[in-house]
Amino acid sequence: MKKQLVLLFLFGHLLCVAQEASVPYAWLAGNWIGDGFGGTSEEVWSAPSSEGTMMGTYRHHKGDGTLNFYEFMVMDSTGLRLKHFNPDMTGWETKEDFVHFKAIEFKENMIVLKGLIFERKSDTEMEIRLDLRNGDKQWTEVFKMKRK
Repeated sequence: MKKQLVLLFLFGHLLCVAQEASVPYAWLAGNWIGDGFGGTSEEVWSAPSSEGTMMGTYRHHKGDGTLNFYEFMVMDSTGLRLKHFNPDMTGWETKEDFVHFKAIEFKENMIVLKGLIFERKSDTEMEIRLDLRNGDKQWTEVFKMKRK
């Protein structure tokens, strides 16, 4: 019986490793904390599902420590879809709408989406670059994140 359980465990572990290897953005899974928007940014990403979908959450605190907003995110081969929420959970987007960063390219250490890049600097560090626009003003917000 012990041999069967060990073999089952090993097979399950190997299956998970093989699945993550086939999903080029699986390295994103885990808890991340860093800066951005003049405060503290936190992201939590699940491991990929059997279909290659990852779900994530984001929380931003202002520089004074007060909660600013949340995001609920889904990453798959088409890119990243997300919805924003105020601290009281009222949504920014309408019920049917969401923000979509379309996939451009998935590399070993980089997720390139239209207007958004995730770059793995090491196993414990990543940089997120978000292109923003407000009227005529355009800039890139850079988030330096560390794995918790």
